[in-house]
Amino acid sequence: MSQFDLTDDQRQIQDLARQFTAAEITPNAAEWDEKHHFPRATVQKAAELGFGAIYVSEESGGIGLGRLESALIFEAMSYGCPSTSAFISIHNMAAWMIDRFGSQVVKDKYLPSMIGMERLGSYCLTEPSSGSDASALKTRAVRDGDHYVVSGSKAFISGGGENEIYVTMVRTGEDGPKGISCLVIEKDMPGVSFGAQERKLGWHSQPTAQVNFDEVRVPIENRVGGEGEGFRIAMMGLDGGRLNIGACSLGGAQRCLDEAVAYTKERKQFGTAIADFQNTQFMLADMATELEAARALLYLAAVKVTDNAPDKTRFAAMAKRLATDTGSTIADRALQLHGGYGYLMDYPIERFWRDLRVHSILEGTNQVMRMITAREMLRQ
Repeated sequence: MSQFDLTDDQRQIQDLARQFTAAEITPNAAEWDEKHHFPRATVQKAAELGFGAIYVSEESGGIGLGRLESALIFEAMSYGCPSTSAFISIHNMAAWMIDRFGSQVVKDKYLPSMIGMERLGSYCLTEPSSGSDASALKTRAVRDGDHYVVSGSKAFISGGGENEIYVTMVRTGEDGPKGISCLVIEKDMPGVSFGAQERKLGWHSQPTAQVNFDEVRVPIENRVGGEGEGFRIAMMGLDGGRLNIGACSLGGAQRCLDEAVAYTKERKQFGTAIADFQNTQFMLADMATELEAARALLYLAAVKVTDNAPDKTRFAAMAKRLATDTGSTIADRALQLHGGYGYLMDYPIERFWRDLRVHSILEGTNQVMRMITAREMLRQ
């Protein structure tokens, strides 16, 4: 990225993702939402373009792009379906954690099938009693010979019950963040089970369920990083995850803005198009301005995460907070501009309104994003 624009290569990546979205996602997204259908075949088509391992290194078989390029891809796919794009982003986060911190043994065991998305990955941190207070997790792994024996539960897991691979934070030591390690657990390991699929407001195109571990024997070689390094690995994963979910909000918001512009130019009241009313123009102008501001901050934060800048965590938190709040606000205003029609499933706005709402909660609530931002500022 030049100082204020994308490079030619980045624009080509963006165009590729937009073309894929227009052909494979946008025409089907409403049906996936209505029928609660998980489009596994479409997800695997995305992997054919390299979108299953966007920032997995080329040495490991990925396409080795930076966080800005991945944001462009998830933003483009979210124009068609934020739920499906977010699902792919979580798989990418799980694959990256294995590539970045795993031994060669664990890389060889899992990455080849994850890159093509023959096997899908979930990120398991949240528990029924620990959400924002993630370091209080209770899922425990006790060493027994050359295995860990894992017991506990994880909540709100995207891909729960559907995915084959679960990159899981477990307690191997003392209370607090220093006692947490990261293990790769497989769906078919004895003792792994799943709760019922959650009944959600949005994100209907991806499965979400509780994941339960009942004395699951996991080989020690499945550990990602050293003992006690799991929380640090999880937080580094979230720096990128926050960018991804923010990018999903940008793409969904852009779709809502475009739909609102088109609708207000066509819809007539009092003998004129409602786009001609100054009130409508002011709303559209504010939506466009706030979207571009959020996009600029997120792209800047993505470059900082790629460059491992010392302030990367603060910028990732600020960008996630602004992009996801802005996305929800734009979706809400777009629905208002559609009037009663915006409330109907015949129009896409209500789906985006539902899908984008959760982005302010996951990958760290936006209240926690403010805490991170202020903490990092006050350390200086």
